[in-house]
Amino acid sequence: MAMQFYASPEQIMRDRSEYARKGIARGRSVVVLTYEGGVLFVAENVSTALHKVSEIYDRLGFAAVGRYNEFENLRTAGIRYADLRGYSYDRTDVTGRGLANAYAQLLGTIFSSGGEKPYEVEIVVAELGPTPETDQIYRLTYDGSVADENGYAVMGGSAEAITETVRRGYQPGMDLAAAVRLAVRSLSTDGGPNAAPRELGASALEVAILDRTRVLPRKFRRIHGSWLTGLLAGGPEASDTAPPDPGPEAPPAVPPAEVRETELGHTEE
Repeated sequence: MAMQFYASPEQIMRDRSEYARKGIARGRSVVVLTYEGGVLFVAENVSTALHKVSEIYDRLGFAAVGRYNEFENLRTAGIRYADLRGYSYDRTDVTGRGLANAYAQLLGTIFSSGGEKPYEVEIVVAELGPTPETDQIYRLTYDGSVADENGYAVMGGSAEAITETVRRGYQPGMDLAAAVRLAVRSLSTDGGPNAAPRELGASALEVAILDRTRVLPRKFRRIHGSWLTGLLAGGPEASDTAPPDPGPEAPPAVPPAEVRETELGHTEE
């Protein structure tokens, strides 16, 4: 009679944790920190289509490292949660804490389930408050653990070395240009104190903000092109000022009634 192998629950959980950590360690890091005008997201990402940083709702942003298909599933689930709650109750009822709790329950259930592998992801949910003191950053790990970070959070395989650089340079109330340069400088030191910093240009970065000064209800904006180049350059030519916000698109012009066609292709009189 064949004997079944036995492993204690503690050993199983250790193995699952080690599996998830190894998967996360293969990904490039992400830095999220607060500045005087909102919340900044900076990720090392050369792809222009597969984003590590995204919008969830009006004042909520999302950042992740690990397996793309897994954190993309989480991002989509977060958008559905926020849209449903905002529609059923009120838009102000959609909060970062509520979304973080929902993610924690989902990740914890997947991690403790024996039927599927744990998610190889770490995520951050950031909420923009009315003032810098009320901004919130929640960091969630593969097992559903959630932490309320103070001022900044770092995820990825080299999080310890990058966190140390951020800790030394971070100051509450930093302007946007200083915050961007600190985040990029920290990402370039992922090799540790004994390794030379890498050169990270604008083409290798994905940068976005939750902008408190934006007049539209949706506060998420991506930073790229000349705006990002100017922030990285430093010196007097760098500017914290965002380019003009395009605002909502104007509705298309309606042709005169005598030439307007219906969807069936008939001319209206």
